[in-house]
Amino acid sequence: MKTPTSFRWELKGNVGVVTFNRPETMNSLTFEVYRELTDLFFELEKEPQVKAVVVTGESKGFCSGGDVNSIIGELFSRDLPGLVDFTRMTCELIANMRRLHKPIIAALNGTAAGAGAVIALASDLRIASEKAKIAFLFVKVGLAGADMGAAHLLPRLVGLSRATELLYFGDAIDAPTAEKYGLFNKVVPPEKVLDEALAWATRLASGPTFAIGMTKELLDEEATQDLRAALANEARAQAACMLTKDFREAYDAFVAKRPAKFTGR
Repeated sequence: MKTPTSFRWELKGNVGVVTFNRPETMNSLTFEVYRELTDLFFELEKEPQVKAVVVTGESKGFCSGGDVNSIIGELFSRDLPGLVDFTRMTCELIANMRRLHKPIIAALNGTAAGAGAVIALASDLRIASEKAKIAFLFVKVGLAGADMGAAHLLPRLVGLSRATELLYFGDAIDAPTAEKYGLFNKVVPPEKVLDEALAWATRLASGPTFAIGMTKELLDEEATQDLRAALANEARAQAACMLTKDFREAYDAFVAKRPAKFTGR
């Protein structure tokens, strides 16, 4: 796997950590960051050592979205096909995050806005600083609130009415409000955000990762299925899990009254 150069990537055991490191712009995204992040989440599917991922930002911000100068300014020179190339790439990032059969935890150390908010939304879990804010501010810059999958993902977390409010107005909400809405899973003091996220990621990485990946896949697929299709899907998936070594290990550990040692196989 090629090491990214536009953000920091490191391994902590079986947990990969992405750190946006452009604090002078509140960790805004450039074309290069988009491309490398998209490619990273695609490649991680084939990296057996990485079993969970944490995404965070350096300093006081998580990610402020697309950089005003290096992205937005340049987009004005593009024709429609050129603009579609860009918007498809941003959507490819979200698709690769959701396709990855490994849990992604957003450690929101500060403000997540625009594309940064959607990256947090596309993660499986979100742990936020008490000082964090999140804003789907696309309408404030003359764009549709439905960007990078936000109109699909957000209603599933907070309900259609609340999602409509957040996407129509584009206003920032604070961490306690986001937790109340169901958007943030956990809110902690600023100094504990990364540690809490790593603790969750480490716990998931040491679990039955094949089964966790299957759970993620079914959560996405069943969003657009009726009950009969969902039941059929789950029956096939559960049968596949029953063939894994982890299923047998869980049984053997229970009988022997010892902790299970999962391998993801």
